[in-house]
Amino acid sequence: MSERTTSISVQPSTEGAESGQSREPHLARGLGNRHIQLLAIGGAIGTGLFMGSGKTISLAGPSVIFVYMIIGFMLFFVMRAMGEILLSNLNYKSFSDFAGDILGPWAGFFTGWSYWFFWVVTGVADIVAIAGYVDKLAPGTPLWIPALITPVVLILLNLPTVKAFGEAEFWFAIIKVVAILALIATGVVMIATNFTSPSGAVANLANMWNDGGMFPHGLFGFILGFQIAIFAFAGIELVGTAAAETKNPEKNLPRAINSIPIRVLLFYVGALVVIMAVNPWRSIDAASSPFIGMFTLAGLGIAAVVINLVVLTSAASSANSGIYSTSRMVYGLAQDGNAPKAFGKLSVRKVPQNALLFSCIFLLAGLVLLYAGDSVIGAFTIVTSVASVLTMFVWSMILISYIVFRRRRPELHEASAFKMPGSAFMPYVVLAFFAFMLVALAQAEDTRLALVVAPVWFLLLGAAWHFNRQTPLQQARIAEWKAEGASVPAPAAGSGTA
Repeated sequence: MSERTTSISVQPSTEGAESGQSREPHLARGLGNRHIQLLAIGGAIGTGLFMGSGKTISLAGPSVIFVYMIIGFMLFFVMRAMGEILLSNLNYKSFSDFAGDILGPWAGFFTGWSYWFFWVVTGVADIVAIAGYVDKLAPGTPLWIPALITPVVLILLNLPTVKAFGEAEFWFAIIKVVAILALIATGVVMIATNFTSPSGAVANLANMWNDGGMFPHGLFGFILGFQIAIFAFAGIELVGTAAAETKNPEKNLPRAINSIPIRVLLFYVGALVVIMAVNPWRSIDAASSPFIGMFTLAGLGIAAVVINLVVLTSAASSANSGIYSTSRMVYGLAQDGNAPKAFGKLSVRKVPQNALLFSCIFLLAGLVLLYAGDSVIGAFTIVTSVASVLTMFVWSMILISYIVFRRRRPELHEASAFKMPGSAFMPYVVLAFFAFMLVALAQAEDTRLALVVAPVWFLLLGAAWHFNRQTPLQQARIAEWKAEGASVPAPAAGSGTA
């Protein structure tokens, strides 16, 4: 196996003196088991659940629970594919690394920069959400204040060691988990006591199906529900960007990935079932958080204020994770010659501070969006739709990398202790699901914009790669990748089974 296969961040020997730069201080493995577990939970519980689930319920009705279950089921296989490849070579820093190694340098370039853009767009959406909730907590606060302060706070949270970031995310995730468990417990009590709302509605599980059934808007409404719901899962792959900074990854990554199904059932399905059982789905306001609405309905005014703070914290957590991810991704791109060399340098605390500052600058776009849109939820929907297309592209690249990984490196697949279930066919099933998701996004005007923005982004990336691939470093990497591919024997007929 070639040197680049062993560690894609190590430049080919033809690079000469430049290769020494990639051997400067490396990222530190400062994230322990509790950090990576809560990082995975925080990634699985996104701002979309707290802020976007109201609109999802209005579109799909009670069938929204199936929407979240289906998406969670599909993404479990993406995570298993990612986990198997990352554990096959612990020198991979992220899925951008293995995409470039397995599919070719172009794939690392497209995946890395698309993931960077996805998190920048998501960060902007989070800042939009933060500004909206600050306005609810302190009416009259100028929107530009939280939109300006948030990037500064994110820089302060990420400039120290990676362990400091892990601690911040640990407590952010704990807050989200406690809030959801409190909501479920409150809802169960309201259902058990037959709570009656001011409108006369009685809390009962029958509210799930006694108003038009589970699919009140038919198949079309069910499909529309996927538009916003998919964004709620954006960030679920975050543990993949933390692989290079995780202690004992062979033990901690599988634990984090395998717990995804139970998290989806508890945090997504459990919370939404309780919300719709207590508050009939037609009465849920699409423009606000149903979490806040339920606590307000229960007469727990202070709890509603607390949930506002929790949602604000959730958005801050998402933005914090995004800045962490983008800084590491840009750092990896610079190591491979796909970004300016300055972004490939680490601070004395082993943090890519140049890449971090670069990403934070783009979050200021949230200011423009806040003042250009008609409403906070409208701006949030547009931005999250663009982010959804980008994250589906990244997830697809993970799956395509896995398909090629099994074909080109069957010995690593066979030796894996963390094989993806249904590895021979599930990648194709999930890719078909993502194609269906693109069709769903095209059904509504506010989400259709994403299908226009995304191609423009990929055209720009294509133009950037056209020039970047001409550099001696990239030519050497491309030649090495082709040479390695030529040395791999074609698989025998029928050899692709799991």
